[in-house]
This record gives sequence, structure tokens and C-alpha cells, in this order.
Amino acid sequence: MHLIFIGAPGSGKGTQADRLRKNDGYYHVSTGDLLRSEVAKASSLGLRIKELIDNGQLVDDSTVLDLFSSNLMLDKHKYILDGFPRTINQCNLLADKLLHDQPFKAVYFEVDEGKIVERIVNRRVAPKSGKIYNLIFDPPEVDGVCDISGEKLIHRDDDKEEVVKNRLKIYRESIAEILDFYSKLSKLHRVDASESPDLVYDQIQKLLK
Repeated sequence: MHLIFIGAPGSGKGTQADRLRKNDGYYHVSTGDLLRSEVAKASSLGLRIKELIDNGQLVDDSTVLDLFSSNLMLDKHKYILDGFPRTINQCNLLADKLLHDQPFKAVYFEVDEGKIVERIVNRRVAPKSGKIYNLIFDPPEVDGVCDISGEKLIHRDDDKEEVVKNRLKIYRESIAEILDFYSKLSKLHRVDASESPDLVYDQIQKLLK
């Protein structure tokens, strides 16, 4: 059973994808990682992607689907798509070119936007260790300092309130039709992402059974 994770930035998709990867044998698909890997291989597809990037162009939807088709072994592994699809065109391409004969579910991480803003603006990152903290529910032992490396925590620009609210505005403009697309296919499942990570994980486990 493949999974498509749908949800606003800060809704907890990454946390659950990492947990499913560790505990349930899922592969977490990062489009960015796949793009970089394909370019590094210097395959014909990689060279096409490199040319687009070098010319300052966005990698088009069809090329991204070619990337998925070349790298994902859908008959052998279970995958989580997180961050794709983001548009109706991508939904249609994904259904027609990749998942047409595969079992999958679309999981919508439903959470109040006010809570999302609160979560993200309170996020702090340790650049060297990679550890991510939240000042509300997962603060460091010493204020402003990473527990692991002792380095100073930073507040990333894209975690600041004005940027977060703008990202949510863009997200709102596309999410309704994507949810409607998967609802009409009877593939849409909602989880209450305002709950703790443990309870959200339990909800996902129930829909996988």
C-alpha cells in the first residue's frame, strides 16, 4: 500500500513519514533528492534535468513523473510521496502514469492553521547536528543550545511568521481541488494531525489495516 501525504507545511507529514520508514519499511520519496541523484548519474534523464536547472527553468511535471518511473520499484517496495502532487495536473499524471494499477491511499493531515503557525514559528534548528527542536513541546535542555552538539540554535527565515502565513495562503489555493480529486476516487483518508505524534501514528496504522 503506497501513501500520498497531503497537508500544510508544519502539519507533521515529515515526522510520520520518518516513523513509517523506520518502523514499517516504507521508502520516503524526496523529489529533490531524486533530482540530484539523477543528475549525478549523468543519465539521459539526468542530463535533461540538468539542462532545465542550468537554464533556470522549473522541472516540469512530466519530467518529474519520468523520474519517479525510473527510480521507484512500486511492485517491490512501499513508498510515501510527500510534497507531490501539489496541483491537479500532477494528480492526473500521477494516477495515469505511475499509480494506475497500484494500491494506494491519500492521507490528509488535517490541522488548524493557527496551530500550524504556532508550531513552525517556534521551530529551532541545529545546523551541524541537524536536530530540530520546538520551543513549545520539544525544547532544548538549555535555552538556545543544541543538546547533542552544543551549537547555537537558529530560527530559519522560512520559519518566521510572515513567511509561514504566505506559504499557507499558497497552500489553501490548491488544496481543495486536490482533496476533491482523491475523494472522488475513494482514496482520501483524513487524520487529526493536531494530536500528538504518537496518536497521529496510531491513526495511520488503523487506516493501513
